[in-house]
Amino acid sequence: MNYINVINYGNKILKANKITNFNLDSELILAKVLNYKREELLINLEKKIEVKKFKIFKKLVARRVEKEPIAYIFKHKEFWRYKFKVNQNVLIPRPETEIIVEEALKLISPFSSKHILDIGTGSGCIILSVIKDRPKSYGTAIDICKKAIKIAKINAKMHHLENKIKFINIDVDKFNSDKYDFILSNPPYISSIDYKRLDNSVRQFEPLKALNAGIDGLSEIKKLILKSKQLLKKNGKLIFEIGNTQMFKAKSLLNKNGFYINKICKDYRSFPRVIISTYID
Repeated sequence: MNYINVINYGNKILKANKITNFNLDSELILAKVLNYKREELLINLEKKIEVKKFKIFKKLVARRVEKEPIAYIFKHKEFWRYKFKVNQNVLIPRPETEIIVEEALKLISPFSSKHILDIGTGSGCIILSVIKDRPKSYGTAIDICKKAIKIAKINAKMHHLENKIKFINIDVDKFNSDKYDFILSNPPYISSIDYKRLDNSVRQFEPLKALNAGIDGLSEIKKLILKSKQLLKKNGKLIFEIGNTQMFKAKSLLNKNGFYINKICKDYRSFPRVIISTYID
């Protein structure tokens, strides 16, 4: 069986099981099995596959049939300009979260040394991407999940940043430390009702605690804002992600707690997604 036959075999199974990007997924899985880049695979479609590798391909396709996300099957995800290890203990990094990194980098000079806190770090992709691009700065990253902190530490080591960032397994409510120049966060912001409507690939595999934020989806955002008042230096910046319909409530919470709203960034679907604010009280 050659590679094109293998891809078509995967396409047929994935399509029958209503996997949206069945052709792309089939190609990516085969490329992974062969240790190729997708581009390399596509110029070698007539090559024959080894029996052993075809068996591995079938196992991975079976996992995708169960709606397991490709990132968990491959155990890594590209984010910003880097690759990060992921598993089911951490949220899969998403393109819209890159807005946090982009906006933080605009505000941090390459020559300045800023103290940055990442609340709910997960895989560590936000803080690691920022420190990687602003190596004179240093950070602290916290997460309530011990297993998430373990993954973040692995990613820090992989990017040679283990000495630049302190990782702490702690609930934000119990965290009291230095004053920070920047606080960055992608908090849970999905309401209990909206959580039930999420695709199976998210609900069955991604960590509930990283997504669900109570009846209105604002419980963790409220906590983040109140805690940031204590932890930010005067004129320090809080940059965080919000849900599609949370802009007005998040703005109101910030204004009531002594924050000035600098900017609201929209994502690629034109939803308000990231708020940049300054603590001025």
